[in-house]
Amino acid sequence: MEIISLNIAQIREKIGKKELSALELCQAYLKVIKDKNKDIFAFLSVDEEAALSKAKKVDEMVAKGEDLPVLAGVPCAIKDNMMVEGMPCTASSKMLADYQAPYNATVVEKINKAGGVILGKTNLDEFAMGSSTENSAFGPTKNPHDLTRVPGGSSGGSAAAVAGGMSVFSLGSDTGGSIRLPSSFCGVVGLKPTYGAVSRYGLISFASSLDQIGPMARTVQDCQAVFDVIKGKDKMDSTSVDLSNNQEEEDLTGLRVGIPKEYFVKGMDPEVEKIINQAIDDYKGRGVEFEEVSLPHAQDALACYYIIAPSEASTNLARYDGIKYGHSVMKKKEPVDNLLAVYLKSRGQGFGQEVRRRIMLGTYSLSSGYYDAYYLRAQKVRSLIKHDFEKVFKKVQAIFSPVSPFLPFKIGEKIEDPLSMYLVDIYTVAVNLAGLPALSLPAGKAGKLPVGLQIIGQPFQENKIFNIAKIYARNN
Repeated sequence: MEIISLNIAQIREKIGKKELSALELCQAYLKVIKDKNKDIFAFLSVDEEAALSKAKKVDEMVAKGEDLPVLAGVPCAIKDNMMVEGMPCTASSKMLADYQAPYNATVVEKINKAGGVILGKTNLDEFAMGSSTENSAFGPTKNPHDLTRVPGGSSGGSAAAVAGGMSVFSLGSDTGGSIRLPSSFCGVVGLKPTYGAVSRYGLISFASSLDQIGPMARTVQDCQAVFDVIKGKDKMDSTSVDLSNNQEEEDLTGLRVGIPKEYFVKGMDPEVEKIINQAIDDYKGRGVEFEEVSLPHAQDALACYYIIAPSEASTNLARYDGIKYGHSVMKKKEPVDNLLAVYLKSRGQGFGQEVRRRIMLGTYSLSSGYYDAYYLRAQKVRSLIKHDFEKVFKKVQAIFSPVSPFLPFKIGEKIEDPLSMYLVDIYTVAVNLAGLPALSLPAGKAGKLPVGLQIIGQPFQENKIFNIAKIYARNN
């Protein structure tokens, strides 16, 4: 067995038994990155020196006979909108092209404590705004299964790193599907946790009431192991929740799963529908009961999301003004007449087209005379969407749906048509609006293109989602 195909449990066992050194494993992954990244472009930056140093420390622990933490020696990748002290943190934007992280995000601290070896930072849509990783200021990431196609977004670099064999697991962030969509397109497992299950401290904010950090891995077991490391209460994030008492193994006896009738409608790619239905039939063959359910406000979720998310983004991105940090015309000593000119020129040069579009959408929605008509109304619809899920979960324990209505599309196919691009998120945004956990599980392939099954659960029932996923994964 190739060492780069080992899972987390196997890595820990082999390192502990001295059958494999952490340094040897780290070097193997760094070689894969050197060989593949020029074509896939999953990584924006790689810190070889720091990774090798961490691997050596793990080997020193083994030599001393110390107990190994769960991620000891496991190579991983971090989306480049999370702080890793001393490494670049660009959010794939010219605005932060020269920014170095001054501290570690809480999730990074937890991974370091668990012995993980961080290889580098991965590409994303600028400030996590996009569904294809084509909006990066540094160039698009390509799907490892077909280099002419997108890997999904915004965590496309994180998904491609795992799918391309360049890391054992990665961290992404999910605001409207940005973990699940690339996981589906790249054929890996990706979890969007319940809002508050994982600390957001050290994450560059997009939409604060929607953002959530989560793991991406090759297997359900690896994804669960990483989630167990990064979850929990953090004093630096007031929205985080203590999960120590409600993450026990869930009993799946008499499992009932809902199929939203609004999600299986005309317009879905026939290949996607076929593969999802085959997965559902597989579950039926294992005794799982299914029931058609209704999420009547699902049709409003996309419109609701594209008011709330840009509104919060316009507020969060106001800090990038060309004064405190980030790109500034003053650093270039460009001629400016007044402070307003500094703001306008710096932001105009630093932000890409999609980010500017969303700032404008959000600012308009929050402006005087339009707040009630747009933002306030969207928040009311958000409450209705959440109520729809609560009603359905009185009858079923989980909900199944596709992750995306489409297969991975060609690079450049949708980039000039933002409305078409936004439709890619049609099955994922409602989960973020309701604050629910959801997992993308590889369900099959249409040719060589992966298709993901979305498993949506009740708040803080991530373990139940993992166990439901294992029913399918261990038999396929």
